[in-house]
Amino acid sequence: MRSMHRGLKLFTATALALSVSACSFLQHQPEATYEKDKTYKLTVLHTNDHHGRFWQDRKGRWGMSARMTLVKQIRSEVEAEGGNVLLLSGGDINTGVPESDLQDAVPDFKGMNMLGYDAMAVGNHEFDNPRTILKMQEELANFPFLSANIINEKTGKPLFNPYTTFNFNGLRIAVMGMTTTDTPKQTSPESVAGLEFKSPVEVASKLVPELEKKADVIIATTHMGHYQNGDYGVNAPGDVTLARSVDGIDLIVGGHSQDPLFEPDLQNGTYIVQAHEWGKYVGRADFEFKNGSLKLVSYELVPVNPKNAKIKIPQDPDMLALLTPYQEKGAKLVEAKVGSVDERLMGERKEVRFQPTNLGTLLSKAFMEKSGADFATMNGGGIRASIDGGEITYKDVLTVLPFGNTLSTVEMTGSEVIDYLGVVATKPANSGAFAHFAGIEMIIDDHNVSDVKIGGEAINYEKTYKMAILSFSASGGDKYPKLNDKPGYVDTGFMDADVLREFVEQNSPLSVSKFAPKGVVRK
Repeated sequence: MRSMHRGLKLFTATALALSVSACSFLQHQPEATYEKDKTYKLTVLHTNDHHGRFWQDRKGRWGMSARMTLVKQIRSEVEAEGGNVLLLSGGDINTGVPESDLQDAVPDFKGMNMLGYDAMAVGNHEFDNPRTILKMQEELANFPFLSANIINEKTGKPLFNPYTTFNFNGLRIAVMGMTTTDTPKQTSPESVAGLEFKSPVEVASKLVPELEKKADVIIATTHMGHYQNGDYGVNAPGDVTLARSVDGIDLIVGGHSQDPLFEPDLQNGTYIVQAHEWGKYVGRADFEFKNGSLKLVSYELVPVNPKNAKIKIPQDPDMLALLTPYQEKGAKLVEAKVGSVDERLMGERKEVRFQPTNLGTLLSKAFMEKSGADFATMNGGGIRASIDGGEITYKDVLTVLPFGNTLSTVEMTGSEVIDYLGVVATKPANSGAFAHFAGIEMIIDDHNVSDVKIGGEAINYEKTYKMAILSFSASGGDKYPKLNDKPGYVDTGFMDADVLREFVEQNSPLSVSKFAPKGVVRK
Protein backbone atom coordinates (compact mmCIF):
# COMPACT_ATOMS: atom_id res chain seq x y z
CA MET A 1 0.00 0.00 0.00
CA ARG A 2 2.87 2.38 0.72
CA SER A 3 3.93 2.47 -2.93
CA MET A 4 0.91 4.60 -3.83
CA HIS A 5 2.43 7.49 -1.87
CA ARG A 6 5.90 7.48 -3.44
CA GLY A 7 5.39 10.60 -5.57
CA LEU A 8 7.95 12.54 -3.48
CA LYS A 9 11.65 11.78 -3.19
CA LEU A 10 12.33 8.77 -0.98
CA PHE A 11 15.68 8.06 0.56
CA THR A 12 16.37 4.31 0.49
CA ALA A 13 18.87 2.43 2.57
CA THR A 14 21.19 2.30 -0.43
CA ALA A 15 20.98 6.03 -1.05
CA LEU A 16 21.85 6.73 2.57
CA ALA A 17 24.64 4.21 2.87
CA LEU A 18 27.34 6.88 2.52
CA SER A 19 25.89 8.88 5.39
CA VAL A 20 25.42 6.03 7.85
CA SER A 21 28.80 6.74 9.37
CA ALA A 22 27.51 10.19 10.26
CA CYS A 23 24.54 8.86 12.23
CA SER A 24 24.65 9.65 15.90
CA PHE A 25 25.84 6.93 18.24
CA LEU A 26 24.88 7.20 21.88
CA GLN A 27 27.16 6.40 24.77
CA HIS A 28 24.95 3.71 26.25
CA GLN A 29 24.88 3.00 29.92
CA PRO A 30 25.42 -0.47 31.42
CA GLU A 31 21.69 -0.72 32.20
CA ALA A 32 20.76 -0.74 28.49
CA THR A 33 17.84 -3.11 27.98
CA TYR A 34 17.87 -3.69 24.23
CA GLU A 35 18.65 -7.20 23.02
CA LYS A 36 22.12 -7.76 21.58
CA ASP A 37 22.32 -8.38 17.80
CA LYS A 38 18.58 -7.70 17.42
CA THR A 39 17.42 -5.19 14.81
CA TYR A 40 14.71 -2.88 16.13
CA LYS A 41 12.55 -1.07 13.60
CA LEU A 42 11.25 2.37 14.55
CA THR A 43 9.11 4.64 12.39
CA VAL A 44 8.65 8.28 13.39
CA LEU A 45 5.65 10.04 11.85
CA HIS A 46 5.36 13.78 12.26
CA THR A 47 3.36 16.91 11.45
CA ASN A 48 3.71 20.54 12.52
CA ASP A 49 1.99 23.93 12.37
CA HIS A 50 -1.50 22.46 12.19
CA HIS A 51 -3.14 25.87 12.77
CA GLY A 52 -6.73 24.71 13.16
CA ARG A 53 -6.98 22.69 9.94
CA PHE A 54 -8.98 19.81 11.41
CA TRP A 55 -11.28 19.81 8.36
CA GLN A 56 -10.35 19.46 4.70
CA ASP A 57 -10.35 22.70 2.73
CA ARG A 58 -12.96 23.65 0.14
CA LYS A 59 -10.90 21.87 -2.54
CA GLY A 60 -10.91 18.58 -0.64
CA ARG A 61 -7.29 18.83 0.43
CA TRP A 62 -5.69 17.78 3.72
CA GLY A 63 -7.87 17.30 6.84
CA MET A 64 -7.53 15.02 9.84
CA SER A 65 -9.91 12.39 8.48
CA ALA A 66 -7.68 11.62 5.49
CA ARG A 67 -4.63 11.86 7.76
CA MET A 68 -6.23 9.24 10.00
CA THR A 69 -6.58 6.81 7.09
CA LEU A 70 -2.94 7.36 6.14
CA VAL A 71 -1.60 6.96 9.68
CA LYS A 72 -3.64 3.78 10.21
CA GLN A 73 -2.23 2.36 6.99
CA ILE A 74 1.37 3.11 7.95
CA ARG A 75 0.93 1.77 11.48
CA SER A 76 -0.51 -1.46 10.12
CA GLU A 77 2.39 -1.85 7.69
CA VAL A 78 5.06 -1.14 10.30
CA GLU A 79 3.52 -3.40 12.94
CA ALA A 80 3.22 -6.24 10.42
CA GLU A 81 6.99 -5.99 9.96
CA GLY A 82 7.58 -6.09 13.72
CA GLY A 83 8.27 -2.38 14.08
CA ASN A 84 6.93 0.40 16.27
CA VAL A 85 5.54 3.85 15.45
CA LEU A 86 5.82 7.21 17.19
CA LEU A 87 3.55 10.06 16.04
CA LEU A 88 4.87 13.51 16.99
CA SER A 89 3.80 17.11 16.45
CA GLY A 90 6.06 20.15 16.10
CA GLY A 91 3.41 22.38 17.68
CA ASP A 92 1.20 25.34 16.79
CA ILE A 93 -2.10 23.50 16.91
CA ASN A 94 -3.92 26.78 17.56
CA THR A 95 -4.91 29.74 15.39
CA GLY A 96 -5.69 29.88 11.72
CA VAL A 97 -9.20 28.63 10.86
CA PRO A 98 -12.30 30.24 12.38
CA GLU A 99 -14.19 26.95 12.88
CA SER A 100 -11.33 25.88 15.13
CA ASP A 101 -10.52 29.24 16.70
CA LEU A 102 -14.12 29.86 17.79
CA GLN A 103 -14.12 26.47 19.53
CA ASP A 104 -10.72 26.85 21.25
CA ALA A 105 -9.20 24.09 19.03
CA VAL A 106 -11.19 21.43 20.89
CA PRO A 107 -11.94 19.51 17.67
CA ASP A 108 -8.26 19.59 16.77
CA PHE A 109 -7.08 18.13 20.07
CA LYS A 110 -9.83 15.53 20.08
CA GLY A 111 -8.78 14.61 16.56
CA MET A 112 -5.16 14.30 17.68
CA ASN A 113 -6.28 11.98 20.46
CA MET A 114 -8.00 9.73 17.94
CA LEU A 115 -4.96 9.82 15.66
CA GLY A 116 -2.87 8.61 18.57
CA TYR A 117 -0.26 11.36 18.85
CA ASP A 118 2.44 10.41 21.33
CA ALA A 119 3.72 13.92 22.13
CA MET A 120 3.82 17.49 20.85
CA ALA A 121 6.12 20.46 21.17
CA VAL A 122 4.51 23.58 22.61
CA GLY A 123 4.37 26.24 19.88
CA ASN A 124 4.27 30.00 20.23
CA HIS A 125 0.65 30.08 19.00
CA GLU A 126 -0.39 27.87 21.90
CA PHE A 127 -0.17 31.15 23.86
CA ASP A 128 -2.57 33.09 21.61
CA ASN A 129 -5.40 32.25 24.01
CA PRO A 130 -5.52 32.93 27.76
CA ARG A 131 -3.56 30.40 29.79
CA THR A 132 -6.79 28.93 31.15
CA ILE A 133 -7.61 27.72 27.63
CA LEU A 134 -4.09 26.33 27.16
CA LYS A 135 -4.50 24.45 30.44
CA MET A 136 -7.84 23.08 29.25
CA GLN A 137 -6.25 21.89 26.03
CA GLU A 138 -3.41 20.22 27.91
CA GLU A 139 -5.89 18.38 30.12
CA LEU A 140 -7.97 17.39 27.09
CA ALA A 141 -5.01 15.85 25.27
CA ASN A 142 -4.15 12.19 25.81
CA PHE A 143 -0.50 12.97 25.08
CA PRO A 144 2.04 15.25 26.78
CA PHE A 145 2.74 18.86 25.85
CA LEU A 146 6.55 19.09 25.88
CA SER A 147 8.80 22.09 26.43
CA ALA A 148 11.94 21.96 28.54
CA ASN A 149 12.83 25.64 28.14
CA ILE A 150 9.61 27.42 29.25
CA ILE A 151 10.18 28.13 32.92
CA ASN A 152 7.67 29.26 35.52
CA GLU A 153 9.47 32.19 37.17
CA LYS A 154 7.73 31.61 40.52
CA THR A 155 8.72 27.97 40.86
CA GLY A 156 11.84 27.90 38.72
CA LYS A 157 10.54 24.72 37.10
CA PRO A 158 9.39 23.97 33.54
CA LEU A 159 5.76 24.89 32.89
CA PHE A 160 5.33 21.71 30.84
CA ASN A 161 6.90 18.26 30.86
CA PRO A 162 10.50 18.62 29.63
CA TYR A 163 10.47 15.16 28.08
CA THR A 164 8.68 11.82 27.94
CA THR A 165 9.98 8.28 27.44
CA PHE A 166 8.93 5.12 25.60
CA ASN A 167 10.09 1.52 25.81
CA PHE A 168 9.56 -0.69 22.77
CA ASN A 169 10.53 -4.21 23.83
CA GLY A 170 13.73 -2.99 25.44
CA LEU A 171 14.47 -0.13 23.02
CA ARG A 172 14.32 3.01 25.15
CA ILE A 173 13.39 6.31 23.53
CA ALA A 174 13.33 9.79 25.06
CA VAL A 175 11.46 12.68 23.42
CA MET A 176 12.17 16.18 24.70
CA GLY A 177 10.45 19.43 23.71
CA MET A 178 11.78 22.91 22.93
CA THR A 179 9.99 26.18 22.10
CA THR A 180 11.26 29.26 20.26
CA THR A 181 12.50 32.07 22.47
CA ASP A 182 10.72 34.45 20.08
CA THR A 183 7.40 33.46 21.69
CA PRO A 184 7.11 36.50 24.02
CA LYS A 185 7.33 38.91 21.10
CA GLN A 186 4.99 36.89 18.86
CA THR A 187 2.00 36.61 21.16
CA SER A 188 0.11 38.67 23.68
CA PRO A 189 2.44 39.67 26.55
CA GLU A 190 -0.33 38.90 29.04
CA SER A 191 -0.33 35.26 27.95
CA VAL A 192 3.37 34.76 28.74
CA ALA A 193 3.55 36.87 31.90
CA GLY A 194 5.60 35.17 34.60
CA LEU A 195 7.36 32.86 32.14
CA GLU A 196 11.00 32.73 31.10
CA PHE A 197 11.90 31.28 27.71
CA LYS A 198 15.41 29.97 28.18
CA SER A 199 17.90 29.24 25.43
CA PRO A 200 17.14 25.76 24.02
CA VAL A 201 20.87 25.18 23.55
CA GLU A 202 21.54 25.99 27.20
CA VAL A 203 18.71 23.76 28.41
CA ALA A 204 19.47 20.86 26.05
CA SER A 205 23.18 20.92 26.93
CA LYS A 206 22.20 19.91 30.47
CA LEU A 207 19.21 17.72 29.63
CA VAL A 208 20.67 15.49 26.91
CA PRO A 209 23.43 13.99 29.11
CA GLU A 210 20.74 13.05 31.62
CA LEU A 211 18.59 11.48 28.92
CA GLU A 212 21.54 9.46 27.64
CA LYS A 213 21.44 7.61 30.95
CA LYS A 214 17.79 6.67 30.36
CA ALA A 215 17.46 6.19 26.63
CA ASP A 216 19.03 4.54 23.59
CA VAL A 217 17.50 7.05 21.17
CA ILE A 218 17.01 10.77 21.83
CA ILE A 219 14.49 12.78 19.81
CA ALA A 220 13.72 16.49 20.14
CA THR A 221 10.31 17.69 19.01
CA THR A 222 10.73 21.43 18.62
CA HIS A 223 8.96 24.59 17.60
CA MET A 224 12.00 26.69 16.72
CA GLY A 225 12.29 26.80 12.92
CA HIS A 226 14.65 25.33 10.34
CA TYR A 227 17.00 27.95 8.94
CA GLN A 228 19.34 26.77 6.20
CA ASN A 229 22.95 26.56 7.39
CA GLY A 230 21.87 28.10 10.69
CA ASP A 231 21.22 31.51 9.13
CA TYR A 232 18.27 32.50 11.31
CA GLY A 233 18.50 36.24 10.60
CA VAL A 234 16.09 38.29 12.73
CA ASN A 235 14.51 35.14 14.17
CA ALA A 236 15.61 33.27 17.27
CA PRO A 237 18.10 30.42 16.70
CA GLY A 238 16.49 27.28 15.34
CA ASP A 239 17.01 23.56 14.86
CA VAL A 240 20.31 23.76 12.97
CA THR A 241 21.87 25.79 15.78
CA LEU A 242 20.56 23.29 18.34
CA ALA A 243 21.93 20.30 16.44
CA ARG A 244 25.35 21.90 15.92
CA SER A 245 25.61 23.01 19.54
CA VAL A 246 24.46 19.90 21.41
CA ASP A 247 25.81 16.40 20.81
CA GLY A 248 23.69 13.30 21.26
CA ILE A 249 20.36 14.23 19.63
CA ASP A 250 19.45 11.62 17.02
CA LEU A 251 16.45 13.34 15.43
CA ILE A 252 14.85 16.77 15.55
CA VAL A 253 11.18 16.89 14.54
CA GLY A 254 10.69 20.58 13.89
CA GLY A 255 8.11 23.27 13.23
CA HIS A 256 7.59 27.05 13.28
CA SER A 257 9.27 28.05 9.98
CA GLN A 258 6.69 25.90 8.14
CA ASP A 259 9.18 24.43 5.67
CA PRO A 260 8.71 21.26 3.62
CA LEU A 261 12.00 19.42 4.10
CA PHE A 262 11.83 16.73 1.46
CA GLU A 263 15.29 15.62 2.53
CA PRO A 264 16.47 15.44 6.15
CA ASP A 265 19.09 18.02 7.03
CA LEU A 266 21.98 16.15 8.67
CA GLN A 267 23.84 18.36 11.15
CA ASN A 268 26.41 17.09 13.65
CA GLY A 269 24.99 13.56 13.44
CA THR A 270 21.43 14.82 13.98
CA TYR A 271 18.70 14.46 11.38
CA ILE A 272 16.39 17.48 11.16
CA VAL A 273 12.94 17.04 9.57
CA GLN A 274 9.87 19.23 9.11
CA ALA A 275 6.56 18.56 7.33
CA HIS A 276 5.56 22.00 6.01
CA GLU A 277 2.20 23.06 7.55
CA TRP A 278 -1.56 22.46 7.99
CA GLY A 279 -1.33 18.66 7.69
CA LYS A 280 -0.42 18.93 4.01
CA TYR A 281 2.09 16.13 4.59
CA VAL A 282 2.83 13.43 7.11
CA GLY A 283 6.57 13.02 7.51
CA ARG A 284 7.78 9.43 7.70
CA ALA A 285 11.25 8.47 8.95
CA ASP A 286 12.08 4.74 9.10
CA PHE A 287 14.98 3.79 11.38
CA GLU A 288 16.79 0.61 12.34
CA PHE A 289 18.56 0.27 15.69
CA LYS A 290 21.07 -2.48 16.40
CA ASN A 291 23.73 -2.86 19.09
CA GLY A 292 23.71 0.77 20.08
CA SER A 293 23.63 2.38 16.64
CA LEU A 294 20.73 4.06 14.90
CA LYS A 295 20.46 4.12 11.09
CA LEU A 296 18.00 6.11 8.99
CA VAL A 297 16.75 3.68 6.35
CA SER A 298 14.30 5.90 4.46
CA TYR A 299 12.52 9.21 4.65
CA GLU A 300 9.63 10.84 2.80
CA LEU A 301 6.97 13.49 3.11
CA VAL A 302 3.70 11.75 2.31
CA PRO A 303 1.20 14.21 0.76
CA VAL A 304 -2.34 14.24 2.14
CA ASN A 305 -4.64 14.73 -0.84
CA PRO A 306 -2.85 17.55 -2.66
CA LYS A 307 -4.63 19.38 -5.46
CA ASN A 308 -3.50 17.13 -8.32
CA ALA A 309 -3.40 13.80 -6.48
CA LYS A 310 -4.08 10.87 -8.83
CA ILE A 311 -5.25 8.69 -5.94
CA LYS A 312 -7.26 10.27 -3.12
CA ILE A 313 -6.82 9.06 0.42
CA PRO A 314 -10.32 8.29 1.74
CA GLN A 315 -11.55 9.98 4.89
CA ASP A 316 -11.70 7.81 7.98
CA PRO A 317 -15.39 7.36 8.97
CA ASP A 318 -14.73 7.39 12.72
CA MET A 319 -12.78 10.65 12.49
CA LEU A 320 -15.49 12.14 10.30
CA ALA A 321 -18.11 11.20 12.88
CA LEU A 322 -16.07 12.92 15.60
CA LEU A 323 -15.34 16.12 13.68
CA THR A 324 -18.53 16.70 11.67
CA PRO A 325 -20.56 18.21 14.54
CA TYR A 326 -17.74 20.70 15.22
CA GLN A 327 -17.48 21.63 11.55
CA GLU A 328 -21.23 22.14 11.27
CA LYS A 329 -21.31 24.24 14.41
CA GLY A 330 -18.42 26.38 13.20
CA ALA A 331 -19.87 26.77 9.72
CA LYS A 332 -23.03 28.34 11.07
CA LEU A 333 -20.96 30.99 12.79
CA VAL A 334 -18.73 31.98 9.92
CA GLU A 335 -20.36 31.44 6.52
CA ALA A 336 -22.44 34.62 6.39
CA LYS A 337 -21.54 36.93 3.49
CA VAL A 338 -20.24 40.34 4.54
CA GLY A 339 -19.19 41.88 1.19
CA SER A 340 -17.12 41.44 -1.96
CA VAL A 341 -13.86 42.53 -3.60
CA ASP A 342 -12.86 42.73 -7.25
CA GLU A 343 -9.35 41.21 -6.94
CA ARG A 344 -7.17 39.41 -4.41
CA LEU A 345 -6.18 41.23 -1.24
CA MET A 346 -2.60 40.14 -0.58
CA GLY A 347 -2.07 38.55 2.83
CA GLU A 348 0.27 35.59 2.35
CA ARG A 349 3.16 35.20 4.78
CA LYS A 350 5.69 35.64 1.93
CA GLU A 351 4.00 38.95 1.06
CA VAL A 352 3.02 40.75 4.25
CA ARG A 353 6.33 40.10 6.00
CA PHE A 354 8.38 41.41 3.09
CA GLN A 355 6.52 44.32 1.48
CA PRO A 356 3.58 46.70 1.93
CA THR A 357 0.39 45.12 0.56
CA ASN A 358 -3.11 46.22 -0.32
CA LEU A 359 -4.54 44.17 2.55
CA GLY A 360 -2.17 45.79 5.04
CA THR A 361 -3.28 49.18 3.78
CA LEU A 362 -6.96 48.24 3.92
CA LEU A 363 -6.68 47.03 7.51
CA SER A 364 -4.88 50.20 8.55
CA LYS A 365 -7.58 52.33 6.89
CA ALA A 366 -10.29 50.32 8.60
CA PHE A 367 -8.65 51.00 11.96
CA MET A 368 -8.44 54.72 11.18
CA GLU A 369 -12.07 54.93 10.11
CA LYS A 370 -13.35 53.11 13.20
CA SER A 371 -11.25 55.06 15.69
CA GLY A 372 -11.01 58.50 14.09
CA ALA A 373 -7.22 58.26 14.21
CA ASP A 374 -4.91 60.40 12.09
CA PHE A 375 -2.92 57.41 10.95
CA ALA A 376 -2.61 53.69 11.66
CA THR A 377 -0.09 50.89 11.63
CA MET A 378 -0.48 47.11 11.37
CA ASN A 379 2.16 44.43 11.99
CA GLY A 380 2.56 42.00 9.09
CA GLY A 381 2.65 38.97 11.38
CA GLY A 382 -0.91 39.70 12.46
CA ILE A 383 -2.17 39.20 8.89
CA ARG A 384 -2.69 35.47 8.45
CA ALA A 385 -4.29 34.99 5.03
CA SER A 386 -5.28 36.60 1.74
CA ILE A 387 -8.84 37.33 0.60
CA ASP A 388 -9.55 36.11 -2.91
CA GLY A 389 -11.51 38.18 -5.40
CA GLY A 390 -15.28 37.68 -5.17
CA GLU A 391 -17.54 37.12 -2.20
CA ILE A 392 -16.15 37.80 1.28
CA THR A 393 -17.54 35.80 4.21
CA TYR A 394 -17.10 36.29 7.92
CA LYS A 395 -14.89 33.21 7.77
CA ASP A 396 -12.55 35.05 5.42
CA VAL A 397 -12.39 37.95 7.85
CA LEU A 398 -11.63 35.70 10.82
CA THR A 399 -9.00 33.82 8.86
CA VAL A 400 -7.19 37.08 8.12
CA LEU A 401 -7.38 38.22 11.77
CA PRO A 402 -7.64 35.11 13.99
CA PHE A 403 -6.00 36.39 17.17
CA GLY A 404 -8.85 38.35 18.72
CA ASN A 405 -6.87 41.54 19.37
CA THR A 406 -8.67 44.78 20.17
CA LEU A 407 -8.29 48.10 18.40
CA SER A 408 -6.54 50.74 20.47
CA THR A 409 -5.44 54.33 20.01
CA VAL A 410 -2.69 56.44 21.52
CA GLU A 411 -2.01 60.17 21.42
CA MET A 412 1.56 61.29 20.72
CA THR A 413 3.26 64.54 19.83
CA GLY A 414 4.86 64.82 16.42
CA SER A 415 8.25 64.44 18.08
CA GLU A 416 7.11 61.22 19.78
CA VAL A 417 5.70 59.95 16.48
CA ILE A 418 9.12 60.41 14.84
CA ASP A 419 10.81 58.44 17.64
CA TYR A 420 8.18 55.72 17.38
CA LEU A 421 8.50 55.41 13.61
CA GLY A 422 12.28 55.21 13.97
CA VAL A 423 11.73 51.86 15.68
CA VAL A 424 8.62 50.47 13.99
CA ALA A 425 8.93 51.65 10.39
CA THR A 426 12.49 50.31 10.20
CA LYS A 427 11.62 46.79 11.33
CA PRO A 428 13.27 44.35 8.89
CA ALA A 429 11.58 42.21 6.28
CA ASN A 430 11.08 38.50 6.91
CA SER A 431 9.62 39.14 10.35
CA GLY A 432 6.16 39.51 11.81
CA ALA A 433 7.14 43.00 12.93
CA PHE A 434 7.24 44.34 9.35
CA ALA A 435 4.89 47.33 9.46
CA HIS A 436 2.04 48.44 7.17
CA PHE A 437 0.60 51.96 7.30
CA ALA A 438 -2.25 54.23 6.28
CA GLY A 439 -2.69 57.99 6.65
CA ILE A 440 1.03 58.66 6.77
CA GLU A 441 3.84 59.22 4.28
CA MET A 442 7.57 58.92 4.90
CA ILE A 443 10.93 57.90 3.53
CA ILE A 444 12.56 55.00 5.37
CA ASP A 445 16.33 54.71 5.14
CA ASP A 446 18.13 52.18 7.33
CA HIS A 447 17.17 53.16 10.91
CA ASN A 448 15.87 56.62 10.10
CA VAL A 449 12.65 58.14 8.78
CA SER A 450 12.37 61.48 7.01
CA ASP A 451 9.90 63.66 5.09
CA VAL A 452 7.08 62.45 7.35
CA LYS A 453 3.60 63.69 6.44
CA ILE A 454 0.34 62.95 8.23
CA GLY A 455 -2.88 63.69 6.41
CA GLY A 456 -0.85 65.10 3.54
CA GLU A 457 0.84 67.76 5.68
CA ALA A 458 4.38 67.83 7.03
CA ILE A 459 4.48 66.56 10.59
CA ASN A 460 4.40 69.23 13.31
CA TYR A 461 6.67 68.22 16.18
CA GLU A 462 4.52 70.11 18.69
CA LYS A 463 1.11 68.93 17.49
CA THR A 464 -0.68 65.96 19.06
CA TYR A 465 -1.66 63.10 16.75
CA LYS A 466 -3.79 60.02 17.31
CA MET A 467 -2.50 56.66 16.05
CA ALA A 468 -4.61 53.51 15.69
CA ILE A 469 -2.88 50.21 16.46
CA LEU A 470 -3.85 46.74 17.67
CA SER A 471 -3.56 45.94 21.37
CA PHE A 472 -0.94 43.26 20.65
CA SER A 473 1.51 45.78 19.20
CA ALA A 474 0.61 48.48 21.72
CA SER A 475 1.50 46.14 24.59
CA GLY A 476 4.98 45.50 23.17
CA GLY A 477 4.30 42.55 20.86
CA ASP A 478 6.83 42.02 18.04
CA LYS A 479 9.15 44.25 20.10
CA TYR A 480 7.21 47.38 19.22
CA PRO A 481 7.59 50.21 21.76
CA LYS A 482 5.17 49.71 24.65
CA LEU A 483 2.31 52.20 24.50
CA ASN A 484 -0.45 50.83 26.72
CA ASP A 485 0.95 52.52 29.82
CA LYS A 486 0.93 56.01 28.29
CA PRO A 487 -1.63 58.62 29.48
CA GLY A 488 -3.02 59.02 25.96
CA TYR A 489 -3.64 55.29 25.42
CA VAL A 490 -7.20 53.97 24.95
CA ASP A 491 -8.27 50.38 24.35
CA THR A 492 -11.50 50.80 22.36
CA GLY A 493 -12.66 47.25 23.09
CA PHE A 494 -13.52 46.71 19.41
CA MET A 495 -12.31 43.32 18.17
CA ASP A 496 -10.04 43.56 15.13
CA ALA A 497 -12.07 41.08 13.06
CA ASP A 498 -15.29 42.94 13.81
CA VAL A 499 -13.70 46.22 12.72
CA LEU A 500 -12.66 44.63 9.43
CA ARG A 501 -16.08 43.07 8.96
CA GLU A 502 -17.81 46.43 9.49
CA PHE A 503 -15.45 48.15 7.04
CA VAL A 504 -16.09 45.51 4.37
CA GLU A 505 -19.86 45.73 4.87
CA GLN A 506 -19.86 49.52 4.59
CA ASN A 507 -17.52 49.80 1.61
CA SER A 508 -18.42 46.85 -0.61
CA PRO A 509 -17.96 46.21 -3.38
CA LEU A 510 -14.30 46.86 -2.59
CA SER A 511 -11.90 47.92 -5.32
CA VAL A 512 -8.36 46.68 -4.69
CA SER A 513 -6.90 49.64 -6.56
CA LYS A 514 -8.05 51.97 -3.77
CA PHE A 515 -5.77 50.21 -1.30
CA ALA A 516 -2.55 50.08 -3.28
CA PRO A 517 0.30 50.94 -0.85
CA LYS A 518 1.71 54.40 -1.50
CA GLY A 519 3.41 57.21 0.29
CA VAL A 520 5.87 55.03 2.24
CA VAL A 521 9.18 54.77 0.39
CA ARG A 522 11.86 52.32 1.53
CA LYS A 523 15.41 52.94 0.35
